[in-house]
This record gives sequence, structure tokens and C-alpha cells, in this order.
Amino acid sequence: MAEAASRITAEIDFDQQGRQAGYLRAPLSRNTSGWGVIEIPIVVVKNGSGPTLLFTGGIHGDEYEPQIAVSELARTLDPATVQGRVIMLPAVNIPAVMNDTRLSPVDDRDMNRCFPGDPRGTFSEMVAHYLDAVILPMVDASVDLHTAGHSSDAALSTNMHYIADPDGMARTLAAAEAFGAPYNVVFSGVDEGATLTSSVERRGILSLGTEVGGWGRVNIEGVRIARRGLRRFLNFMEVTETGLEEDDDPKTRHMQVSDRANYSFAPAAGLFEPCNLAGDTVRSGDPAGYLHFVEDVDHEPIKVTYKRDGVLWMSAGPGRVARGDTVAVVMNEYTGGRL
Repeated sequence: MAEAASRITAEIDFDQQGRQAGYLRAPLSRNTSGWGVIEIPIVVVKNGSGPTLLFTGGIHGDEYEPQIAVSELARTLDPATVQGRVIMLPAVNIPAVMNDTRLSPVDDRDMNRCFPGDPRGTFSEMVAHYLDAVILPMVDASVDLHTAGHSSDAALSTNMHYIADPDGMARTLAAAEAFGAPYNVVFSGVDEGATLTSSVERRGILSLGTEVGGWGRVNIEGVRIARRGLRRFLNFMEVTETGLEEDDDPKTRHMQVSDRANYSFAPAAGLFEPCNLAGDTVRSGDPAGYLHFVEDVDHEPIKVTYKRDGVLWMSAGPGRVARGDTVAVVMNEYTGGRL
């Protein structure tokens, strides 16, 4: 049986030369509008021949630095400087962006756990399917920009998965160095198979992610790194030859998060007091933080420890956590090879 077509329509002609700004329209029937749609902003810049790049932000609505950086590039990228095509979606999950939440308020789903999606599914599944089935077949390289949102703070970084093909792995590491974040993390996540990154990698497309902030605020340095990194990535892919900024030789430290021992989880619900900031050097057995039970006056705090030496990549920040929440992620020097 043939795969069902996407229900999302685009007012963009992806093959047209020049700059186009418009919307993807995802149908959403609701009580007040039986033929309603949700409009997702998109900008495509195309000139001549060359690679197609995809830059995405706002898959989670409470991750602000990517939205700012991709929006700015979408407004300012001059088609005359481009050889190829750049597809920019600064606010993929626009309902979550406008709601300032990680999950979509339309279906209460994490869009980045819905890939490859379903054209007949919920809003998040429908958008995931459009990206996977319509956009990605056009794409040669992707940067999906994220932060740690409200759940954590992150040491400013690009990230990627281990790639079995040696040439693909080397090229992705080189792309991360070109982007120029302080860290690049080759990581094994808790739930990675249904992410946009996983869909990109399944198609053999060069893929980078980022973590350029968190703790529910706009990180000034994170925005700067994202802006600079996108421009540098355009140069790396030979889509542009624009001049670089003064610090045009940033150093990237390659790290890895190899398995669950790099993670610390909350053993109960409570108020979490972290002991370190993202980027700090930490040691196995030291306290990642203390879980407080302020509603129970005689309940002693629980110490949550690190399980590995390394550098703190993610540090919990919301205060109150649920049992099973990640409260710390430690990264180590990248050693090469399969994680």
C-alpha cells in the first residue's frame, strides 16, 4: 500500500530561484473553525546549484536561542551570496512557541519524539511526517537547533550521534568544528529513535544538533554562538563564502555521553538543589545535588551523585522535579569508535 500523502500544504515553490517567505499550512479542525489551519513560517533562499541545507528551530517552544538565530538568518540571508538552497523553519512547533512550552498545546505531544510521523496522526505527528517525507528528501545537511529549555541548563555545544560510516563520522565531526561551539557531544540519549536527528541520519544526511542554552531564559552567548555557527556552517558546506567574524577560529572540544552511567536521575519527587553549573568538572561519587522535601519538616534530603568523572553537560534547573527526571548529564573526552 502506498504511503499516504501529507495533509500539509506549502505556499513555497522549493525549486524557485531567489528568496521566498511564507507558511506551511497544517489543517486543524476546532470548535470555532472546522476548516482551520496552523501556519508554520518558512523561508527558502535558492540561487544556482549547490547543496540544500535545512535549519530548524522551535521544535520545542521554550527553546529561544534557536528561534532568534534562525529567524535572523532567514531575514538577512542574501540570495546573491548563496550557491544552493537554504530551507529555514525558525518556529516549527508554532503552537508550542506561542504557548512557551516544550510540548504542543494542540495534542500535548513532544514533536521531537514523533518522527518519522504520521500524515493521518495528531498535529505533532503530521508535522513530523511532513519534515521526514517532504523536506528531508531534498536535503544534503541539517542543523536542528535546540537548548535544554526549562528542564536544564547546558554547556554550549553541538551534538551528534555515532555514525558507523567512517567518512560520514569524520565529516560530521568536521562540521561540528566548523560550527564552532565550545563543545561537541557524541551522545547516546534516553529516547533518540523518534527524533528529527534520527530521521535525518536514517537517510544518510549530514546532521548536527545543538544545545545552546536552557533554564528558561535567553542565553546571550548561546544566541551569539548559534548566529555565528549557522554562518560558519554555510561556509563549511560551500553554500556561501561570506566573511567570518573576528573570532573566526573557535576551538571545539569533542566529548561523548556513552551510556546511562553518564546520567543521574531523581529517585523521588522533590525540590532539587544542584551542586554544580554546566561546564564544571565533576567526579564520580560527588553530589550532583540534594533532593529536598520541604513539605515534610523532618524528612532528610536525599543526595544524588554523579556516576562518572567528567564535565557537566546538563544541569537540572527547574527546582521541583519528578521521580525519574534527569538531574545531571556528565560528558567525557571523545575516544572514537562506537559508543
